[in-house]
Amino acid sequence: MIKVDISGALGFVSEDEMRKINAKEPLEKLETLYENGWMRVPSAYNKDLSDKIKNIAKKISDESEVLVVLGIGGSYLGARAAIEFIKSPNYNLLRKKTPDIMFAGNNLSGEYLDEIIRLIGDRNFSVNVVSKSGSTIETAIALRFFKELLKNKYGPIGLRDRLYITSDIGSPLIKMAQENNHAYLEMPPEVGGRYSVLTVVGLLPCAVAGIDIDEIMAGAKEEFENGIDEASLYATARQALYRKGRNIEMLACFEPAFKYTGEWWKQLFGESEGKESKGIFPAYADYSADLHSLGQLIQEGERNLMETFVSFSEPRINPIIPGGEMHIDKINPIVGFNMHKVNNSAAIAVMKAHIDGGVPVLELNLPKLSASSFGALAYFFMRSCAISSLISGVNPFGQPGVEAYKKNLFAILGL
Repeated sequence: MIKVDISGALGFVSEDEMRKINAKEPLEKLETLYENGWMRVPSAYNKDLSDKIKNIAKKISDESEVLVVLGIGGSYLGARAAIEFIKSPNYNLLRKKTPDIMFAGNNLSGEYLDEIIRLIGDRNFSVNVVSKSGSTIETAIALRFFKELLKNKYGPIGLRDRLYITSDIGSPLIKMAQENNHAYLEMPPEVGGRYSVLTVVGLLPCAVAGIDIDEIMAGAKEEFENGIDEASLYATARQALYRKGRNIEMLACFEPAFKYTGEWWKQLFGESEGKESKGIFPAYADYSADLHSLGQLIQEGERNLMETFVSFSEPRINPIIPGGEMHIDKINPIVGFNMHKVNNSAAIAVMKAHIDGGVPVLELNLPKLSASSFGALAYFFMRSCAISSLISGVNPFGQPGVEAYKKNLFAILGL
């Protein structure tokens, strides 16, 4: 489903150099690693799990106008990415029958937390706390606030019935759920947070937002079954460019709905590859807006960048550029053009300019912004990330460096 085009990179790295990077051994190693349960998630997804998620989502939707998802990193980025990709980056502003989805517990700002609470206002709300360990400080602090809010608004029974737990079996959160009769969903223990978007972690908020989670998983399954060659090609190309000194990868897309998929991608690749003084630095650009801020640097700055463009063959909505005598902007030659044609032309123009300016470009093409495309792309990125990490000689699972700031923070706070 995902098509990879490396032609924009072949002027910077030869096919012979790419052939020397053998992805077969990393793929075989990936099969033996314990923390790769996400690889089989699409094939393990079944009607029982689907029904369980949908039933909880229906209860939340029937009772609440807002669902607050508490989590940080992979515990929220995947869900937010999916909702914006499939529905809209302005999902909460749309007139709809499904609840608003708000995200908290992903920072330590009191101002942000207070604003989320004020945005909920007098509306009925439920809370889904998502934490693999059950002890992440950002999420734990937010949970204290929202448990208090639930109890004050709905009493002990409301607190019990409107708080939903997503965590590893045996974690403090699951124990709390069992002791207090909260509904809970178990995260697969062998799936790390940044690889969890296609599990209950990402699927429950999506279902509450009215997204067809079966369609997401159908796209992921298709990629699982048929996409290994394309994922290997992307991983191999970026590693070949890395060996030529391209140590920053700029992921770019001309659709604003893709922005949080870019944020999720940054965590996925950053935490997976950034070890042992190795790793391609992942950055994201929202084109064409960021061409007016980063474009100059990309075009003529230091030549340590590679770019990966994500494109879509079909638009969801395709308005026509209007004409009329009242306009003074001198763009009459494109009156009557549809917006997809102009947006696609901009992408082609930018890719050509950047390649000519010395930036190798890879392109990933999808049919359109849809639930199945999101599932396919999420699986594609997870597989290619794991392969790429293993090519560079690092384990794509675990993130020991993330713990350093936590130890310092706990020491400062006396925890």
